Amino acid sequence: MRCARSLCWVPHPVSSGLLAALKYDGWPTVAEEMGARIARLPWPPDVLRERAALLPVPLAAAKQRARGYNQAQRLAEAVGRRWGLPVWTDVLQRRRATPSQTSLTRGERLANVHGAFSCADFAAAQVTGRHLILVDDVLTTGATLNACAEALFEAGARTLSYLTFGRARTAADRP
Repeated sequence: MRCARSLCWVPHPVSSGLLAALKYDGWPTVAEEMGARIARLPWPPDVLRERAALLPVPLAAAKQRARGYNQAQRLAEAVGRRWGLPVWTDVLQRRRATPSQTSLTRGERLANVHGAFSCADFAAAQVTGRHLILVDDVLTTGATLNACAEALFEAGARTLSYLTFGRARTAADRP
């Protein structure tokens, strides 16, 4: 992994409210402001000069149909417009639906998403040797992003970075 950045901690009254609006309240337009804030994060200049691309973590098809959009894709598109980077929505695929991870332990999360993602067959040449930036709404244990990374490295990606709106505090983060 080259770089990992998150804008804010969760839970927090403001960030948690924005995430709830985006994920559960059917308010996808809030992603534009969230993405604008994410895009202001300090980022290594060499990453932006590389031929990097943003890849949103894919949702299960049924969940995306029910919600009407993928919140990670909305965030990636908002950041991509500001950074001048492409957003590849069809490269990373979800092989299977997984249960919600909100109440799972770290070990259960790792098992839950193991093998859940793959790189599209057509995209191997597209990702080979590239620096890819995975985008998601929240980084909790890293299980989802790591499962995505495994699929992309298998397809030939050179370097991966993570970019999220929120990050859950761990025991190591607490004073």
